[in-house]
Formats: sequence, C-alpha cells, structure tokens
Amino acid sequence: MIVKETLRALATLRPAGHKILSLYLNLDPSEFPTPRDRATELDSLLTTAEHALREDSLDRAQRQELKHDIEHVREWFEKQFDASGTRGLVVFAASGADLFEVHTLARPISSEVVIDDSPFIEPLTAMLGGDSYCVLLINRQIARILTGNADRMSEISAIVDDVHSWHDQGGWSQARFQRGIAKEVHDHVKHAADELFSLFKRGHVQRLIIGAQPESRGEVEKSLHSYLRDRIVGWIDIDMRSTPTEVARRASPTIVEDERKREQQWLERLQAELGRDSRGVCGLADTLGALNERRAETLLVREGFRAPGYATASADFLATEPGSSPRGEELAPHEDVIEPAIESALEQSAEIAVIRHAPGQLDALGSIGAVLRF
Repeated sequence: MIVKETLRALATLRPAGHKILSLYLNLDPSEFPTPRDRATELDSLLTTAEHALREDSLDRAQRQELKHDIEHVREWFEKQFDASGTRGLVVFAASGADLFEVHTLARPISSEVVIDDSPFIEPLTAMLGGDSYCVLLINRQIARILTGNADRMSEISAIVDDVHSWHDQGGWSQARFQRGIAKEVHDHVKHAADELFSLFKRGHVQRLIIGAQPESRGEVEKSLHSYLRDRIVGWIDIDMRSTPTEVARRASPTIVEDERKREQQWLERLQAELGRDSRGVCGLADTLGALNERRAETLLVREGFRAPGYATASADFLATEPGSSPRGEELAPHEDVIEPAIESALEQSAEIAVIRHAPGQLDALGSIGAVLRF
C-alpha cells in the first residue's frame, strides 16, 4: 500500500552523482493475462531504458550503474516476481545509492520507465486516496482488518478472542455469568480497537469502513480512538466469512462516494478561497509560485495532467519560463514540471488531492491549483 510517508521519503531522495531508474509496469489481467504477455511488456520497458543509456547527459559511471540496475530488475522479475492479485508494479533502483524498492499496486497503471536524478513518483500520487481505505469486520468474538481500495482488499490482521456463548438458565449465578460474558465482549472490541489504532499510527488507516451488526455499532464506535472515529466514512452489513474480494465489492460504493465527496470538498474550498482572493491559487504559474514560497497546504492536480516547465537541480525552485532562481541557479527544462511540483508539495508536508471524479471543474481553473496556508 502506498502511503504519504513512503512518497515523502521518495520525494526527498536525490543521491548526488547517481541516477535513479523508475519502472512502472501495467499488470492489468484484461491486457496482460499470461506470463508471456507480462514478460513482453517488461522487456519493452527495459529495452527503452537501455536505449536511454546512450544519452550524453550520463557519464560513464552512471551508465555502468544503470546497466546493473536494469539487470537487477530483470533478474528480480525472473526469480521473485509473483503476479497473483497484482494490477501494477513499480520499481525504484539505483545501485550507486544502494536503492532497490518494489511496490505492488492494487490498481492498473500505465507502463513507463524514467531515468532521472530522483524517483519518478507522480503516478503514485493518484494511489494515495484510493489505497488507504481500511475495513474493520467485527462480531462478538472475531475481528478482521483489511486494507486496499474499491478494486482489491488484503487482510492484514485477524483477532479471535475467547468469548463464552450466551445461554439462559436463570438465577443470580446466571446474571453474574452474563455480566462476565459482556465484559469478554467488551474486551474483544477493545482489543480490535487497539490493533486498529496501532495500524493507524503506522499509516495503514486513512479512511475507515466498519462491518458490524447494528446493535453493536455504538459500542464499536465508542471503543475507537477519536482519531479513528473521525475517519469513519461508512458502515456495511457483510458476512464475517467474506473473502477479501467480496469485502472490496461490498465496500466499493462507500469508497467511491467518499472519494467524490472529498474531491468536491477540496474543489469547493479552492473556489471559495479564489473567490475571496485569499488563500488560493490556480493555474500552473501561480501554483508553482506558491510552492516556491512553501505556502501550499494542499496541492490539487487533475489526474494525468502534465505540463513542461523549468526547475533547479534540487527542484526547490520551479517556473514556467526559463531563467534563474533567486539564488542565481540556472533553471533546467523539464518535460513534465508536475513531477517536481508534487515532490515539492510532499517535502513541505502538503496534502496531495488528485482529482479523478470531477476533472472538468479543475480543468476550468488550469488543471492545477493549491489551497494555501497563508
């Protein structure tokens, strides 16, 4: 699962003197159903990377490192790769910087390969909103925790506690017995809530969906930490024995509706700030300017939007026109300045809102904008 901390770490990675190979492989089974199809797609990407080694911008040491990286990727796919349940995959490799990271994706992604001074992370930003949903399934004795999106869920934790069954015998001893069972159920719910909060602290719970019987929902919600209660986006009725695929299918309408709602909230906030001529900017030039001033609270980008521009080597100054930074550093051209813009936003701890459900509203504002801190 792609979480913000992962992207932020990648965004700040610029090993001096070394190039990074970023490889995205589409594994959509409707397009690449067989191992041969997937191998052909991978071979095409690696051939593209090998052709890129001829560029004059690379020195001899960088070419040797990248050759090693390409072979490392090929060997990893031959010996370790398992396509089961995976719709896409990304590899970041830089042997000179001791980097080799593989991330499996629950959604298909366009195949491409990039060689640059930093990891190419722009396609992953679209995964932030959709891969951070968590589903808690809970009854009186069992709790299951799954994470993923509307397409796929993976179970990451299961809890089974020893809770006695109810039976009716009457008398004071029966009342004490039932109070004991009630405490066991309460302890079980608390156990699940604690496990969920532990996962939240590790970045696995951004939005929460809960599957529980209606009569127990109050106790479940009360047991959750306030941070988790604030992240509940819906409740579902579902069999505890459901497979992860069935859970994803049942949670899908709730996830899609939540994504639409959050996008609309950000778009409305941006439009309100623009209307007040206050803490909002839109269009590429003004948005890059806000990022240069480190004022961005949230960067809004239409999914798939790319634009040429200019940036310093460290991407700490971005522009739409050639020239120099305020410190006199010459700006280098970028085929896609949105990539360093996203890196800049992540480095300054800004939120990234990729608009996929209502792209037309942001296109009317230049396909990119930002809500500002000040």
